[in-house]
Amino acid sequence: MKKLNLFLGALVTIFFISCEGPQGPPGYDGFDGIDGADGQDGINILGKVMDIEGSFTLQNDYSIFYEFPQTVEVFETDVVLVYLLWDETVDGNGDLVDIWRLMPQTRILDQGLLQYNFDYTFFDVNIFLESDFDLSTLPAGDTDNQIFRIAVLPAESTTGKLDTSDINSVMAHLGVKEENIQKIKLD
Repeated sequence: MKKLNLFLGALVTIFFISCEGPQGPPGYDGFDGIDGADGQDGINILGKVMDIEGSFTLQNDYSIFYEFPQTVEVFETDVVLVYLLWDETVDGNGDLVDIWRLMPQTRILDQGLLQYNFDYTFFDVNIFLESDFDLSTLPAGDTDNQIFRIAVLPAESTTGKLDTSDINSVMAHLGVKEENIQKIKLD
């Protein structure tokens, strides 16, 4: 008997909860406001990818310094990745394909170990050479006209699994196409 009362009580409760009252009168139509004037362009909260080219010399202490422009806002929580243009290869169609390597990168040379490394703040990136030998003995191929790709990943977009060692994966994640990458040559 207790089970029957419990069942009937639950059934009555569901019936009363699911009932609706009569529909009220329709509300008044709102008015269409005036369209606003275009404001200033906002800052880029999406990821950004740019290429920089520079040379490591004794005068710049074997470092390349790049300050982010005002059009790119980098927050302390964002991730900045730097890739070194390591080589080029030819694909099946005869087109050149860039080979990028995530930094830091270490090379074993006759003189000793050479490392391309970087550090960053939310204002700039500093790319530098470290070695266990005199950097002035390096050939021009290791120091002159080096190309680096800098990717800024907003903290909000770095959730989930992302293969940061693959620049193509990072660019696809950010929605950046090769033709939209800004190319900057530093002095």
